Amino acid sequence: MRKVTFGGANSLDNYIARKDGSYDWITWSKELNPIMKKYWKNIDTVVMGRKTYEVTAKGSTDVGVGPIKTYVCSRTLKKAPNKHVEVVADAVKLVKRLKSEPGKEICIMGGGLLAKSLFEAGLIDEIGFNVHPVLLGSGIPLFHKMKKQINLELLECRQFKNGCVMLTYRVT
Repeated sequence: MRKVTFGGANSLDNYIARKDGSYDWITWSKELNPIMKKYWKNIDTVVMGRKTYEVTAKGSTDVGVGPIKTYVCSRTLKKAPNKHVEVVADAVKLVKRLKSEPGKEICIMGGGLLAKSLFEAGLIDEIGFNVHPVLLGSGIPLFHKMKKQINLELLECRQFKNGCVMLTYRVT
C-alpha cells in the first residue's frame, strides 16, 4: 500500500490561506529545503482540490508538468486545464485506487474539504505541517468539522530559526 500524506503550511490559528486565497504570510526557511527535497524524492503523485489547483496554477506555469502525476478533484471543473493534469470528481474513489496501485507516495495538497473526505474514509496515513508564527484571525480553515475523531501519533517536531514549527504525525 502506498503512503498518503496531507500537508502544507498553516497559521497558528489553523488557516491555510486568507479568505481571498492568498498566502503572503508564509515565509520560507532555508532549513526546510533539505527536508522538502527528501520528501519530494518519495512522491510520484499529487492530489489537490480545484481551489488549491487554481491558486497554485496562478503562481506557476508548470503545475502537473514533469515526473509527478497530478490529479485535480472537482465536481465543477469538467476538463483538464492541460495534458499533464487529470480531473477527477470522486476523490475518495481515486485515492483508494491509487493506494492499491504500485508506485511511490501520494501527496494531498491543501484543500481542507478534500482532506476531510479522505480522513473520514481512512485514506490519509500521515500529516505534516509547517506552522507559521502568525494569527490570521480568519481565512480558509485547515481542518473542517468531521464525523469522527482522528487519532494521531507525533513522529517529529522541529523548530526553525524563523519561528516556524514543523510537525509530522502518523494517523493511528
